[in-house]
Amino acid sequence: MKIRKINRAVHRDLGYFFFGMCIIYGVSGIALNHRHQWNPNYIITQKSIQLAPPHEEITDNRELAMHFLEQMEREGEFRTSLRSGDNLRIFITHGNVTVNLSSGSAELETVRPRPVFREMNFLHYNTPKKLWTWFSDMYAGGLIILAFTGLFILRGKNGITRRGAWLTGAGIIIPLVLLFYYLNG
Repeated sequence: MKIRKINRAVHRDLGYFFFGMCIIYGVSGIALNHRHQWNPNYIITQKSIQLAPPHEEITDNRELAMHFLEQMEREGEFRTSLRSGDNLRIFITHGNVTVNLSSGSAELETVRPRPVFREMNFLHYNTPKKLWTWFSDMYAGGLIILAFTGLFILRGKNGITRRGAWLTGAGIIIPLVLLFYYLNG
């Protein structure tokens, strides 16, 4: 069997085998690169609402929290509460409510998992450890093999000795220039 044929077969089969991993790491990598603009793991919503303050003075934080949660029909979601001056922060299942005790104005913040991205980021960050570490290391090794075997797939004017050399060089130089810029800029 010729070396070129083996090279193509290895490149093809690794490409097929690691297709899913490329999608996982590609999508979650883009999401994580932009995490300063959005939260890729959670959808956080905020809503301003007006609640009626209690008619009589309530000193117990839990009782006070229940008064406000009843108005929102969320009394079953109560976790705990914290009072700070004229504000009461109520922690509920999947969020919190901050209430100004004198005005009754409140901010409801809810947090729910972002489908698909959260799971991909879970894998990208190697959170599971154990067997996932071995499989992701195999993937990293597979990427190295894919990179080298990809250099020798084509021959002629589009191969590594002509057009491919220019593209490969650019793909090496750009990260090095950016690294130099960020480390010394």
